Amino acid sequence: MRNSIILVDFVELRLAQGMPLDEAVIDAGAVRFRPMMLTAAAVIVGASVILFDPIFQGLAISLMAGEVASLFLSRMTVPILFFMSESRKHRHKARFPEGSAG
Repeated sequence: MRNSIILVDFVELRLAQGMPLDEAVIDAGAVRFRPMMLTAAAVIVGASVILFDPIFQGLAISLMAGEVASLFLSRMTVPILFFMSESRKHRHKARFPEGSAG
């Protein structure tokens, strides 16, 4: 969830700076990938400490797998879904400018 919010916020920042939607989505994915990857690595390293504890081993495995899955899902699906959603809004605005009936 955190990665998704960061990506969407970064895209909206680029859009406010006047960047086209497709470039803003690509730029956000490229610029924010390293911090997202470092965050995932920190969670994995932190969970590896409890990986060999028989009681908390399941928790460590689920934390690691969840973070890796979250990293890849947020890296792929959030930009695509955001682009699809925003491009639909932009097409609607172009078709029905403000002040016209629609």
